[in-house]
Amino acid sequence: MRIIRSFIYTIMPYERGIQETLGKYSGFVLPGLGFQIPIVHVIRVRDIREHTMDITPQAVITKDNVEIQVDGVMWVRPAADEESIKRTFYNIDNWKRAIVQLAMTNLRQEFGDLTLDESLVARERIADNLQRVLNRFAEEWGLAVSKVEIMLIDPPEDIKRAMHKQKTAEQERRAMRLLATGEYEAAEQQKKATIQRAEGEREAAIKIAEGKARAIELVNEAAQQYFQGNAQVLKQLEMTEAALRENSKVVLTEHGISPTLLLGELPVAFTPKERQ
Repeated sequence: MRIIRSFIYTIMPYERGIQETLGKYSGFVLPGLGFQIPIVHVIRVRDIREHTMDITPQAVITKDNVEIQVDGVMWVRPAADEESIKRTFYNIDNWKRAIVQLAMTNLRQEFGDLTLDESLVARERIADNLQRVLNRFAEEWGLAVSKVEIMLIDPPEDIKRAMHKQKTAEQERRAMRLLATGEYEAAEQQKKATIQRAEGEREAAIKIAEGKARAIELVNEAAQQYFQGNAQVLKQLEMTEAALRENSKVVLTEHGISPTLLLGELPVAFTPKERQ
């Protein structure tokens, strides 16, 4: 706040003021150049920009009786309308100190309703609740709390060591679980590969067997066709061989050995030339 007692004055765009005449409120002062009568008039000016204000670090007790250190920061500004500016002057003596003390009191209450574990993960919820409570009271002082942030939540050293051990154990369990999952998946893949390889070998064996069977079938077909046409000649050769072995007589013709055989002195059959 600044006080203007001079005849000519200037109000900046980020300022609002009130004019008092002989100690009484006499008007709302907007940005720009103005004139007043010194001694008779006094102008009080308020900066309406956002003010960054620290919430002093303090010890608070959680719902499960753990003492922790917390602090924060908030952004507060006086409202720009005439009524709010009047409240910042007439309803509170030191609005900055008042809003900080109000924040500290309600911060203890917020953490007192939560356990330590809940407190560590509830920064945003605590900040939102605190902002809502502060705005409800700050309105009477012509103020608006734009934002609240919880900066520090610091448990005692023994609690931090226990939390660190718990976190380490949890990470080890998670790593072991991931390792076991990886080994299981690798075993499943190996099993599938073995099955696929066995199926491939079985299908290859079947194909080879089918090929051999087809080859045998083709050989049989060829042999059958060959011997079917030459069976009579083969039989004649077998009979000739048998006749020669038994000292039988045969008739030779111009076409070779006649199939007509003479056994001893008795003719079994005559050829056409012999009949003539």
